[in-house]
Amino acid sequence: MSLRVIGAGLGRTGTLSLKLALEHIGLGPCYHMSEMLANMRSHLPLWLDATRGETECAAIFSGYQSTCDYPGCTYWRALAQAYPDAKIVLTVRDPDSWFESVSATIFSDEHRARFEGNPMMAEFIRSTIFNQIDPIVKDKEALIAFFNDWNRSVIDEVPPERLLVYQAKDGWGPLCEFLGVPVPAEPYPRVNSRHELSERTGEIDVDRGPPPPEAIEVMARAYIDDLKLQAFPTMA
Repeated sequence: MSLRVIGAGLGRTGTLSLKLALEHIGLGPCYHMSEMLANMRSHLPLWLDATRGETECAAIFSGYQSTCDYPGCTYWRALAQAYPDAKIVLTVRDPDSWFESVSATIFSDEHRARFEGNPMMAEFIRSTIFNQIDPIVKDKEALIAFFNDWNRSVIDEVPPERLLVYQAKDGWGPLCEFLGVPVPAEPYPRVNSRHELSERTGEIDVDRGPPPPEAIEVMARAYIDDLKLQAFPTMA
């Protein structure tokens, strides 16, 4: 199995909704940060090898037909080259709204501390997410400029026939047309609000030390399953 869809959009641009959508239309499983966390004990060492240049990150995606969100989006260029027939989906949203969302969730001190207490996770997160943005993560103007530059680079570098610039509010139509699949009867999923994410990741907080990997795996898998049921209740 090889990747057929590569998500180049940064986190908090509707990527978990896109994961569920791609899986629903037959292009799953879809890799996403939640998948890394749900398979942390086996996948984290692979990612660390990839970030150190000791293995090709494409090897991690064995068994997956698609990917979106971190950490895959960080390596969209390498993946696009490794899978020349894969389509590229760039998820976007209003830049100010994106800044508010990441600042309250995945870029927040609280969220980072929850995971970076584990040295391996700290190395992974800094390498795959914060390598370019740590100095500007709290600077709204600079971070929004990074967001806009990222999106512009994808648009400039990917041939138009291979690229879909996409927002969750666009619904199934543009996505299904681009991928050549029928439009489902169910509404397009809208999941993983900042409140949902903060509430769920807060469940693994412990009084002493970082949460153990097995607790993170259980939390992440349950979260994926719960959001899938929320998105497609009639499919349960």
